[in-house]
Amino acid sequence: MLNKTIKLILILLFIFTPIAFGSMEIWAFSLMELGILLLVVLWSIQNLMRNAECGMRNFRYEIIFISFFLALILFQMIPLPTGIVRILSLKTYELRHSLAIIIPQSAIRTPQFQISFVPFLTKIEFYKWLALSAFFLFFLHWKISRKEDSTIFHLIFVVFLTGVFESLYGMFEFFSGHDHILYLKGISSVTGTFINRNYFAGYLLMVIPLSMGFFFYREAQARRFQGWQQRLSAVDGKTLLIGFGIIVMILGLLFSASRMGIVSLLLSFSLISTLLNAPQRGRRFSRTSLLILGLALVWGIWIGLDAVINQFFNVSEDLKSRTTIWTDSFKIVKDFPILGSGLGTFSQIFPMYKSFHIRRFVSHAENDFLQLASEVGLIGVGVLFILFIFLFVRAVAGIRSMSFADSRRYIGIGGLVSVLALMFHSIVERNLQIPANAFLFTFLWALVLKTATVDPSAKIVRGE
Repeated sequence: MLNKTIKLILILLFIFTPIAFGSMEIWAFSLMELGILLLVVLWSIQNLMRNAECGMRNFRYEIIFISFFLALILFQMIPLPTGIVRILSLKTYELRHSLAIIIPQSAIRTPQFQISFVPFLTKIEFYKWLALSAFFLFFLHWKISRKEDSTIFHLIFVVFLTGVFESLYGMFEFFSGHDHILYLKGISSVTGTFINRNYFAGYLLMVIPLSMGFFFYREAQARRFQGWQQRLSAVDGKTLLIGFGIIVMILGLLFSASRMGIVSLLLSFSLISTLLNAPQRGRRFSRTSLLILGLALVWGIWIGLDAVINQFFNVSEDLKSRTTIWTDSFKIVKDFPILGSGLGTFSQIFPMYKSFHIRRFVSHAENDFLQLASEVGLIGVGVLFILFIFLFVRAVAGIRSMSFADSRRYIGIGGLVSVLALMFHSIVERNLQIPANAFLFTFLWALVLKTATVDPSAKIVRGE
């Protein structure tokens, strides 16, 4: 009963987080956090009832680094003596001291300073990271009985259907001329229910490779037949539906006109066609993945890709704007090198470093990693980088240890390519700051690790 309840909550979260404008509003990501809290509570009750161990010893290093990063964010909000603040962050001390001079009462009431420039914003971001960390650990160690192994595939199918819905809805609104995002008016490209085409593209960059892995998992069931006629007849309707849905999502991403999103898609398909090959049959790349991509491109050309192509002609002007923001953001990193200006404070600190005079509110650095470095410093980024290396090495080692006859490896490869595609897209865009994308990104990491470390003796049923 508890497993069914947990599964239902997960399904609702996968549907709700992208549809609620990417969960950008405070009410939306607050509901997401409450949902994760409920999952963790139910999981804890389940473990107590079973008197089972969580088995976190296998991931103790990852837990250590996650805990250290969260502790660092907490440290940014703790009032510290001015002498310590001056040593740890001279720029923070100077800013706080200048405010104390302007408002003498503040110096009397708060003789101690905080590392974070805006502690309230850091607290909001801390709860997000805490919730996502809890969700990662929960899903990674959530034990599913052999009879319920299909739960994983049901969750993947829900993610797939949500991605297809986002694409169909976005294309309907765009091509029909209705130009709405739910009840909001005004769109210039396909965005689904996201408020920005790049956020929508980032979401699909995760769903498409994962769906490709799921497609190959199901298609592998038909490979025991010889000849394409027998194989085609062995493929069931749901597998063909998945293939068609992937083509629809590729079209949605193309018509989002997200330049880096399209480049990331092509790179992810390059990885997929290489990794999801059949070396035992003498193939260096997957023909099926290239066929799916080719069909989507032909369909897109038939509809008309003029608006998409025109976006690439404006890349120089947009790149110049982004380069200016990156240069100004790097100045923040130089002034707050150790502990940063405080998680979530970029929009408040950037106006002091803005070198252009256009009236434009800059809420993000157009680069997730650079913004993170400005907010948590080199120590925080270093901790996350080491964590990424640990997770990546563990995932790759687990996938490589699987035999080519084990169809679960396609799920692991698809999920890992999804993670890498989003990270590549994040070089020129913000993705991890979008709650819906961050939630799915966290799920993918846990899914890949769970797939790569599952007991090989356990029997995985088909995703019927």
